[in-house]
Amino acid sequence: MNDQLSSSSLKDLLGGRNLYLIGMMGSGKSLTGPLLAKEMGYGFVDSDQVIEKVAKSSISEIFAKEGEIGFRDIESKVLKEIGQLYSLVVATGGGVVMRPENWGVLHQGVVIWIDPGRNELLARLKLDNSPRPMLNENDPISAFDQIYQDRQLLYKEADLKILVVDESPKNVALKILNNLPSILIDSGNLSSQQTTE
Repeated sequence: MNDQLSSSSLKDLLGGRNLYLIGMMGSGKSLTGPLLAKEMGYGFVDSDQVIEKVAKSSISEIFAKEGEIGFRDIESKVLKEIGQLYSLVVATGGGVVMRPENWGVLHQGVVIWIDPGRNELLARLKLDNSPRPMLNENDPISAFDQIYQDRQLLYKEADLKILVVDESPKNVALKILNNLPSILIDSGNLSSQQTTE
């Protein structure tokens, strides 16, 4: 935390608004979120974990049974429920930005785009054995590139963009904390999107 605002002052300025972490698969939302929440004195929710509890199935199983549309329906319902709560850091699924109705919930809080860039994301996904139902097993890089391209403009709707260059989740959390004050101005109203490196 920098000298601009103490943690309690930052919480006061947020007024209980949730912080929604968005970004591509592999961007580190689920690793950064708990660390950010701890620093803020907020709760942490991983929306994919909530979806799995609600559906009593893994994300991969939901995709296999319901397809992407069925999964997105559940995701939107879960996000709406999370949006009824406050003082949370929420790690969202990479595709949550694809449905306009989800933005109604996201924009009630502060939306933070964690962006390591394409090459870093691909390097991370190579090392990660987690199932990724959106990636075609025969040509995962082409599938990734298509998804990445489709979502870029939507991710740019975030209030704050955090560029990540070979940084630990803890450093990313601190970077978010240090840059939140720059957008929480004019008595807590959000300004236009800020980008930080």
